Amino acid sequence: MDIVKRDLLNVILISVILVLGLYSKELYEKAEQEIETVYIEPIYEYGIPVDSLQITSGVVKKNQIIADIWKQLGLAYSSVHAASETTKTIFDFRKIKNGNLWKAFTANDSANTVKYFVYEINATDYVVYNFENDSIRATLGKKEIVTLRKTATATITSSLWNALADQNLSTELSGKLSDIYAWSIDFFGLQNNDRFKVIYDEQFVDSVSIGIGKIHAVIFNHAGKDYYAFAFKQDSVESYYDEHGNSLRKAFLKAPLKFSRISSHFSYARKHPVLKIVRPHLGVDYAAPAGTPVYSIGDGLVTDRTFQGGGAGNYIRIKHNGVYTTVYMHLKSFAEGIHKGSRVSQGQVIGYVGSSGLSTGAHLDFRFFKNGQAINPLKVEAPPVEPVKENLRTQFAEVIGTYKSQLSNIQLAELLSK
Repeated sequence: MDIVKRDLLNVILISVILVLGLYSKELYEKAEQEIETVYIEPIYEYGIPVDSLQITSGVVKKNQIIADIWKQLGLAYSSVHAASETTKTIFDFRKIKNGNLWKAFTANDSANTVKYFVYEINATDYVVYNFENDSIRATLGKKEIVTLRKTATATITSSLWNALADQNLSTELSGKLSDIYAWSIDFFGLQNNDRFKVIYDEQFVDSVSIGIGKIHAVIFNHAGKDYYAFAFKQDSVESYYDEHGNSLRKAFLKAPLKFSRISSHFSYARKHPVLKIVRPHLGVDYAAPAGTPVYSIGDGLVTDRTFQGGGAGNYIRIKHNGVYTTVYMHLKSFAEGIHKGSRVSQGQVIGYVGSSGLSTGAHLDFRFFKNGQAINPLKVEAPPVEPVKENLRTQFAEVIGTYKSQLSNIQLAELLSK
């Protein structure tokens, strides 16, 4: 009986040992599997694995050249010369700009050996210099741009720029909106309580805004009238159209300057500010700081680009077609490449505001002629360019239907928040 008990106990003991052994093996294999799945993601900057590197950064100082920075990092002048020769087709050292960021990535050794050097060309583009393997290579890179769809609304109380700033909106929108409505709204004549709603893209790099992207749709209420603008592409070209499919682009811009104020209107009897006599002023004066760019209001041919002492000063005359001619007077200087006989396009910079000739201060005297007769530039009705084509009307209606609904919701959201 004792032998049977002893054998039974041995069997039980062996079974327990086997079970424990199998369980231990299972635990070991499971632990081994878990260990094998642990993976540490390497850290990258500008495409460089930086886990084992030290980082030094700075900005380009005034009058500093890349040789100065590399010398501070312990790089020999020969490295600068070699890099300038072998990488000049990638990036020209002479183009580094004051205030732009640079970073150096060095080894964790006693010499702090430079492995990589990065210079940020602008908010999105950068160049990487690789010093590994006893050679210097350069590559261009681009940061990821994140585009967010946004909406905004504001009311004019003093100026478009101030209306945007008061709402903590990007003032870059003012330039975008003035470009879109350049043919239909005179932004020198905005009124209190004019208002707008806009759907647009804003672009970000490293969570920092780098500017406004595409404007998708706008409704701008000016002097009690709604002006719609919808982005739409036809014939592979994207442009802006009103709710009826008419292009917002016209043969002429509303004004030859982007932002300024009218200091003197078209008149047949104005007291001349210098001569102190009453005589016709057959143009519109735009007061603006000296050096402000002046734009051609339409495509055309430069028929005069000269100086008239005691009168118009530096002036340009542009013939747009067989009917219309415009004149730009009292310029400080002419834009590069603008000569008699030059062809210019709508919106092209042709000169800069000044006070040359018979003038009391910086301004542009802008004149408009129809069949040789001076007319009021503020009352010119310019013909529009091609509207949305018939075969695209259904698609256009669908696009603007969506945008109109979204624009309407901006107003509803604003009312609900009050």
